Amino acid sequence: MSQPLVNDPANIRLAMLGMVAGNGHPYSWSAIINGRYDAAAIAGGGYPQINAYLQDQPLGLPGVRVTHVWCDQATDAERVARAAFIPHVVAAPDDVIGQVDAVVIATDWGHEHLERARPFIEAGVPVLIDKPLTDRADHLAQFVKWHRAGRAFLSTSCLRYAREFAAARAAGGEWRLLTMTTPKSWERYGIHALEGVYPFLRPGGWESVTNTGTATANIVHIRHADGADVVLAAIQELTGAFGQLSLYGTNETRHVAFRDTLFAFTAQLAAFVQYLRTGVSPVLFAETVELMKIIIAGSRSRTDGGRRVPVTEILCE
Repeated sequence: MSQPLVNDPANIRLAMLGMVAGNGHPYSWSAIINGRYDAAAIAGGGYPQINAYLQDQPLGLPGVRVTHVWCDQATDAERVARAAFIPHVVAAPDDVIGQVDAVVIATDWGHEHLERARPFIEAGVPVLIDKPLTDRADHLAQFVKWHRAGRAFLSTSCLRYAREFAAARAAGGEWRLLTMTTPKSWERYGIHALEGVYPFLRPGGWESVTNTGTATANIVHIRHADGADVVLAAIQELTGAFGQLSLYGTNETRHVAFRDTLFAFTAQLAAFVQYLRTGVSPVLFAETVELMKIIIAGSRSRTDGGRRVPVTEILCE
């Protein structure tokens, strides 16, 4: 029977750790959790767009607070602390061990996540890792070992929780072609497009990946065992088409646009909090492994000149 991952589920202290260029999650996630924010500090950090969606609905996760923050640059940590009213700025990430109940690694460079997460996973501190968990097979193998040893960590894309896509799934449909668009790189943002479409098809049935694009314009074709094709585009400058989903089926066509960022982030963070309170993960780890294998296969296919890469080729045992 599952048990809470924290000592006091009604009063959870979190640390927000890390910041990389182009990712404002330390600002937005901390504001969402703590329930208030300083708009000038967020804008001063270079993320005025965050202020726009933070106004959309009430903020705050009851019984949870970000109490500590560390960023790769000390000036960023000070600004995030001001922006989300975080009382403690630490000099090193592992300084928070023993001071908080869980940590959030708020960076989206998958190749760094193994070492960013290692001190906390090995210390038994539960971890939320921003997407993607990793983009390297050998790193995935280590995460698999940690999971088998009972270590608590979670990594998801907010698009898994998008209200627009949930409504489309609830409406049903027998889909034969699914497409999704995203800006930025396959390694960094491909997981958004992939995890947005993933719940529409059966887990465990994702067969092969072919990436005929380039490092800045990835066009990825994925085959599913149930007869569906998925085409994902991760194009660096496609900022005007983030989360544009199209579903083509035996009887209908549907187009869905992701718009409610605040809802998706809040649901994603609330799912992690529920994991801390119950010990029950909101996502089967086998699904996370399959998703990471697809990301890794997409990179390998591009490197190999567009070769079709079976998902089973990606070994993490």
